[in-house]
Amino acid sequence: MFQPLDCADIYNDGNGRSGVYRIFPQGPNSGRYVYCDMDTERGKWTVFQRRMDGTVNFYRGWEQYKNGFGHAAGEYWLGLETIHLLTLKKNYELRVDMEDFSGARVFANYTSFSISPGAINAEVDGYKLHVSGFRNGGAGDSLSHHNGRKFSTFDKDQDAHSGNCASMYVGGFWYGECHTTNPNGIYMWGANDVKSACWHRWKNNYYSLKSISMKMRPVSLRSVESDNLFIGNN
Repeated sequence: MFQPLDCADIYNDGNGRSGVYRIFPQGPNSGRYVYCDMDTERGKWTVFQRRMDGTVNFYRGWEQYKNGFGHAAGEYWLGLETIHLLTLKKNYELRVDMEDFSGARVFANYTSFSISPGAINAEVDGYKLHVSGFRNGGAGDSLSHHNGRKFSTFDKDQDAHSGNCASMYVGGFWYGECHTTNPNGIYMWGANDVKSACWHRWKNNYYSLKSISMKMRPVSLRSVESDNLFIGNN
């Protein structure tokens, strides 16, 4: 039985259409449904976070962010444990795609992405974010501030702020003091609020994005030409 680790394996097996597929991050009993973006920049992206219409409540506690929630065909969060397991098996890059309510689309790319690499127990380590190698696709760099941060939720505060960033900004994320992006904040259908799903370097901390998705792909899939694209344009 074919047990793909990620969307790159699915693509390489001959399934080149974007859609929902099943991956197996840790053997035959670990099947998880994910959305595979097979179209963007040569495809093969495993989407682990997606906001698009506000139908799913992202103000969730630790266990749900750890295990995942929502539906892969719509809005969802894949789960910290699954993301961690994937990054143990391969070296990944990260892409964040976003759109505003005027139809403008931009992205940010990071050439290295992992969750608590080398940790004996990733949960005890806080599912710490490791991201580097920013390349600009018009969005600017709003994620480097969160590099090295532990994940926080309203019931598990691991941020660097004296308060609870997850409670203050109504989401769950790798908060620092507190954020320069809040993709899991409130979906506000174009309203402006500091608690919104935002990306500061593009639209400031008050603009609620129409859509935002975070996706990962094995770094070996990048071409030499794309390596030289966007470098230093932040």
